[in-house]
Amino acid sequence: MVINTVSKWVLWACMLVFIGCAAVQCSVTYDRKAIVINGQRRILISGSIHYPRSTPEMWEDLIKKAKEGGVDVIETYIFWNVHEPSPGNYNFEGRYDLVRFVKTIQKAGLYAHLRIGPYVCAEWNFGGFPVWLKYVPGISFRTDNEPFKRAMKGFTEKIVNLMKSEKLYESQGGPIILSQIENEYGPQAKALGAPGHQYATWAANMAVAMDTGVPWVMCKEEDAPDPVINTCNGFYCDAFSPNKPYKPTIWTEAWSGWFTEFGGPLHERPVQDLAFAVARFIKKGGSFVNYYMYHGGTNFGRSAGGPFITTSYDYDAPLDEYGLIRQPKYGHLKELHRAVKLCEKALVTTDPVVTSLGSLQQAHVYSSESGGCSAFLSNYDTKSSARVMFNNMHYNLPPWSISILPDCRNAVFNTAKVGVQTSHMEMQPTKTGIFSWETFNEDLSSLDDSSTFSAVGLLEQINVTRDASDYLWYTTNVNIGSSESFLHSGELPTLIVHSTGHALHVFVNGQLSGSASGTRQNRRFTFKEKINLRAGSNKISLLSVAVGLPNIGGHYETWSTGVLGPVALLGLNQGKWDLAWAKWTYQVGLKGEAMNLVSPNGISSVDWMQGSLIAQKQQPLTWHKALFDAPDGDEPLALDMSSMGKGQLWVNGQSLGRYWTAYATGNCKECSYTGSFRPTKCQFGCGQPTQRWYHLPRSWLKPSQNLLVLFEELGGDPTGITLVKRSLTNVCADVAEYHPNIKNWQIESYGRPQEFHKPKVHLHCGPGQSISSIKFASFGTPLGTCGSFQQGACHASTSHAILEKKCIGQQRCTVTISNSNFGKDPCPNVLKRLSVEAVCGPLN
Repeated sequence: MVINTVSKWVLWACMLVFIGCAAVQCSVTYDRKAIVINGQRRILISGSIHYPRSTPEMWEDLIKKAKEGGVDVIETYIFWNVHEPSPGNYNFEGRYDLVRFVKTIQKAGLYAHLRIGPYVCAEWNFGGFPVWLKYVPGISFRTDNEPFKRAMKGFTEKIVNLMKSEKLYESQGGPIILSQIENEYGPQAKALGAPGHQYATWAANMAVAMDTGVPWVMCKEEDAPDPVINTCNGFYCDAFSPNKPYKPTIWTEAWSGWFTEFGGPLHERPVQDLAFAVARFIKKGGSFVNYYMYHGGTNFGRSAGGPFITTSYDYDAPLDEYGLIRQPKYGHLKELHRAVKLCEKALVTTDPVVTSLGSLQQAHVYSSESGGCSAFLSNYDTKSSARVMFNNMHYNLPPWSISILPDCRNAVFNTAKVGVQTSHMEMQPTKTGIFSWETFNEDLSSLDDSSTFSAVGLLEQINVTRDASDYLWYTTNVNIGSSESFLHSGELPTLIVHSTGHALHVFVNGQLSGSASGTRQNRRFTFKEKINLRAGSNKISLLSVAVGLPNIGGHYETWSTGVLGPVALLGLNQGKWDLAWAKWTYQVGLKGEAMNLVSPNGISSVDWMQGSLIAQKQQPLTWHKALFDAPDGDEPLALDMSSMGKGQLWVNGQSLGRYWTAYATGNCKECSYTGSFRPTKCQFGCGQPTQRWYHLPRSWLKPSQNLLVLFEELGGDPTGITLVKRSLTNVCADVAEYHPNIKNWQIESYGRPQEFHKPKVHLHCGPGQSISSIKFASFGTPLGTCGSFQQGACHASTSHAILEKKCIGQQRCTVTISNSNFGKDPCPNVLKRLSVEAVCGPLN
């Protein structure tokens, strides 16, 4: 066989890689500066993407976009409750196919960080624990308790052995470079004292003994024992340092936004502040940053925890719930990552020299022995810009910002100066109608005797349901004598029901009397309303509804859910009638659930009523079904549920999640990027439904005859439900003429002066789109922000024409910010900027 020269070189290169990998055993270690992969220190950018919160069909695209955004590592929790729904019975199929997810990461050429936990918090039902675990005899969660430790070790071994069997650890040539045991345990360890410390030490030693060949971490665990690395979670982690001087500084959760709860506002974290936080961490010696979340996704089914966490887990992440790029967050962070990587060699080899540049300004300078130099210039002033002198040059630093100088001379990035476009997304109607509505009402007149039982007194909900359903019926009979005064006076008696959570619908003789619910902060609530009783026997039925089991708090497995009393009638001749110790009949779930009405195979088991009567009488506890065809195109889809009240919905038997048209209350004032971010800051959507649109993955659809089924608890008009698509409608840019540019790095390298690279405005629409019109354009001193730009005192009259000429009909266009491009300087000796808003439309 003849091997040509090129092939020989390729063969030799492969052998050298193999030999080199073998020499260091494809190892992952660490020192005080960084994670060391195959002998090389690395500055690593990581992003959280949780595999059950998207579909396998989305994974490759999400990971590809993360890589293009400068991410090196994909981080995910491992969700025990989806993988072991009952003891010893495992599920790694579909959205739970962990091996496929990790191999998709590997295929993209990225690393993986598995946060096994197995407690995950994550706003996930029961914090990721399977509910059956609560009923293991003698168990107590997350403490020095043998039944718990035995179960936790068993699941951890299951995951580790699965990864080993597929050779997915870096030590085996796979992508996994880190694993996490436990999760944010520090506060609980302190609360528990000695048992907490003993458990944390046991968990660390148990994990290390599994011999994965990669380091283990524990987040928010100050006393993580060697060799486990303790790490930081938070909005800012620049004040954090590990518990030993020979461990690297790792930020496992840099919160890119915040989660949403039904009835609460949306939270948006300005990208200028997020970039500032990351740059602060890097300049202080941090070497691993993970964005929580990089893609938040969707809490399909009943996976949302809290309680009251929304079905959307968008998190204001760089990739939105639907997997689309969120600009400017994605693009600005991408530029940050490029700037940081230019400094990597200096960052991992030296320690910073810190010098003051002013009262709230400083420089962190990394100078390597080989002559490399990188600097971070910081301005912590929240109100004012600062002009500082560094290395005999002046630099302008906006408030609350950091400039990155990879060569200690040229500022290639400033955290507060956003040069990428802002994209405006809208939910637009599809041409697909939802047709053939039919209904089925839950029959309240009689419970199914085969699925009920009776007991004296009130029982805790999860002990009865084992979380097989959100719903539990509590039903009792009340006999009212004909001599009761209220029957003649008309002054109705009052029913009081105290609930430990989460929501309640009260029915008297089959009619809805009222509803009540708690909040995430206070699950407990009281229903207190007058009810219509008649002489003789009256049936009082309480439908208690769980809205996600708690995922955080000390021993939350012991917390109660459901109606535990007191339950009493007031306003009777006898005064107060205590019903807490009456005989109650219990039924888990709904009849429609028992008959599997959500499945295409189960819908024929009942007689459905034709849709012409639906709008006339909107009844509570009603199942609705309809058919629809898949719309054309490839834009992400959602169902607009704003015409409905509260319930759950399914398409082709797959659960989209819980819906609830709860209106947001909060503090939706102006949002400034300066100053420390907290969830109380930058709130949006007050007065609107917290969640209106519910993600429907296209991979769940057939070309035609898709079955939509929903269960409505309160009422609502299903004929108002529409299928919408998420589309890019407008793009904006707002860039100054001296915007920092990564192309200007080492501009005087090799002793040859090079032309200064002028900044540019880059606009681009989505796939299948082009720029159809220019809504605004001004080179000069324009005012306002995207959507509300206005001409300022200085304006180049050619602005609009130049942008139209370069951009109309193009999917993307680039315009250099220079006087010559716009004919002449519209206002000499004034710093100018170019502001543009363009409209995106379908390609002709």
